[in-house]
Amino acid sequence: MIAVDTNILVYAHREDSPWHKIALARVTMLADSGTPWAIAWSSIHEFLAIVTHPRIYDPPSPLETAIEAIQAWQASPGLRLLGEGPGYFETLARQAIAGKIKGPKIHDARIASICLHHGVKKLWSADRDFTSFPDLSCENPLIS
Repeated sequence: MIAVDTNILVYAHREDSPWHKIALARVTMLADSGTPWAIAWSSIHEFLAIVTHPRIYDPPSPLETAIEAIQAWQASPGLRLLGEGPGYFETLARQAIAGKIKGPKIHDARIASICLHHGVKKLWSADRDFTSFPDLSCENPLIS
């Protein structure tokens, strides 16, 4: 199963992104594939925070538009929304220790650990920080 990170979702949503067309095409392909794919709830929250933030985007996405994007992804029958559950913390601890993670990278460790906890084999992300987690394969779908 492939999970999609926040930055790919943002690029797919924001038409002013230089990566919009390819990100939208890749997310749409995944959503329409009929195979299971995933988004961590923490990435959904981060997506909402980023695209509606007036210091990041001028103009920011209206909240209603951002919510509609999430609802469109949720309409994909293969989508699995992933969150923490029993045993998650042990995965987080292993990943943080193995990757020597601290400070703001803990958020990335959280996403990686949620993915691993749910059996995700690959994370689509343009964030190279995910290479710190050797148990999770990370691929940038914008350049592959």
